[in-house]
Amino acid sequence: MNRYFTNFFTFVNLYKKPSIKSEMVTQMIYGDSFLVSKKSRKWLKIKIKEDGYKGYIKNKNFPNFLKPTHKVNILKSKVYKFPNKKNKINELSFGSKIKVLDNRAKFFKFSKGWISKNDVKPISYKEKNPFRKIFIFKNIKYKWGGKSFKGIDCSALIQLFLNFNNQFCPRDAKDQVKYFKKKIKLKNIKKNDLIFWKGHVAIALSKKKLIHAYGPMKKTVVMDIAKTIKRIKNTANLEVKGIKRV
Repeated sequence: MNRYFTNFFTFVNLYKKPSIKSEMVTQMIYGDSFLVSKKSRKWLKIKIKEDGYKGYIKNKNFPNFLKPTHKVNILKSKVYKFPNKKNKINELSFGSKIKVLDNRAKFFKFSKGWISKNDVKPISYKEKNPFRKIFIFKNIKYKWGGKSFKGIDCSALIQLFLNFNNQFCPRDAKDQVKYFKKKIKLKNIKKNDLIFWKGHVAIALSKKKLIHAYGPMKKTVVMDIAKTIKRIKNTANLEVKGIKRV
């Protein structure tokens, strides 16, 4: 039987090669799980359970798989030493998963401390609109491979919200465009449709507006759809590759 481990850090960088000078391709947030295929003193070669992504992480002391009971539903949730809002010891990013061990009044206890009950939802919770809270990432720094409040990239923004809604979603835009099958014409675009370019993706907020983690602007921004299509054509010489309905 495959033995999974669980990430117990706010986020862990996954690199293409076993070196921090190598490209960071994604991150695991707290509660993500993984299989180890190769081990050295400093590095683990792993496969992430949630999306099958492979790469290298630093060899740290990770616990065996813990089945989560709750997930963080705000941008960043403070973790406290005690069930009160005094000694903050950590923060967890949106979508992080915890296993509740105890509860007191307004707090849940998990292995790293106490977290406000208002900051989490049961693991089975689903939104009717998976992208309802997308605006919590507005103005968050663009970071290639990032998946947290410290920095995020375009495809992680999509994946995080669909994963939060208990839906599978590939990690990279090139795989997402293949995964979502329902093709849409630009004139029929509506809220929550995904607009793809080579290596980039945005989410339609309406017929006119979109939101995306946009490298050239170094953050997650709301922009006009027509102007964005024109801008990407002018600056990167890229046409829209496809529009897909989730």
